[in-house]
Amino acid sequence: MIVLDTTVLVYAVGAEHSFREPCRRLVTAIADGAILGTTTVEVIQEFAHVRARRRGRADAADLARDYIELLTPLLTVEEADLREGLRLYQEGAGFGSFDAVLAAVARASGATALVSADRAFSAVPGIRHVVPDVGGVQELLAA
Repeated sequence: MIVLDTTVLVYAVGAEHSFREPCRRLVTAIADGAILGTTTVEVIQEFAHVRARRRGRADAADLARDYIELLTPLLTVEEADLREGLRLYQEGAGFGSFDAVLAAVARASGATALVSADRAFSAVPGIRHVVPDVGGVQELLAA
């Protein structure tokens, strides 16, 4: 099981970018059952916030609901994940508290990878960070 960060969701439905097609391919593979993917409520909430700034609330909410369906069951952030995320945040450099908590819950869930365009995840111990470029997505789908 892989965990998706907000960046993957945004790029998959976004404007032209080098990550757009690989992210779309990954989302399609999840929809087809070729790979198991999930995320957290907080990631989908952040996606809706980011998307609404450019495309409006209705569009953002519709796509967020689609992601809920695609990625269910969603990971639940527990108190222990929050505590571990705050520890990572305090000790780390280059990533914010949101990303630290996502890394903690991904690690606790036993995820095989955390997929994000944010390269700061590569500094988190115990997490296999995969950048959603052509090579990274190909590596995930070949496993």
